[in-house]
Amino acid sequence: MKSTEALSALRRVGKPVVSTREAALVGDLSPVAMSQTLRRLAESGLVTCVSKGVWNVGEGQATYEEVLPVLTNPYPSYLSLWTALFRHGMIEQIPRSVSAVTLGRSKRISTTLGLFDIHHIPLELYGDVQGETGVSAGIARPEKALFDTVYFLSNRCADVTLPELELPEGFSSEVVNGWVEKIVSRRLQTLTRNNLERVLQTARR
Repeated sequence: MKSTEALSALRRVGKPVVSTREAALVGDLSPVAMSQTLRRLAESGLVTCVSKGVWNVGEGQATYEEVLPVLTNPYPSYLSLWTALFRHGMIEQIPRSVSAVTLGRSKRISTTLGLFDIHHIPLELYGDVQGETGVSAGIARPEKALFDTVYFLSNRCADVTLPELELPEGFSSEVVNGWVEKIVSRRLQTLTRNNLERVLQTARR
């Protein structure tokens, strides 16, 4: 299969970001042969290597949401923590990395879009996501973004503070508390609840 034919086949799938292995299945080539094909296409400027074994085969710039599912495959994931807080206008400081959670293992991956900090979260605490599609990861809703942030910080320190936090209209403390109740560890549940109460008391509404 010619490089241009392989690219056409990949774009017909409608998935802008793929792994080398996924591309090989579409092009009916071995992973090694497809890797060589993708490198030739990258040299021609037709595709972009986002990270090792991850390729943007779409016609435009890939987004965080399009890259994330490939980085965590076969486990689901979504944007959360500082990235989601910033997207929802709850913090003003631009995050230094892309924060996400997954049912898979925690890892840090360097990409052309920036550094992805991906955190493992238990199944019982996974969810409350908006904007997810078949080719794009979703983003935690405001309540879940705050819960995820304080939950992970509570794993590291007893006293968590989030300066200059602004809660969006319609923010529900009850939804946040509902997630706290799902924490299995009683010690971590208590820490997270106390820290959330402190954070919410100082947040702007």
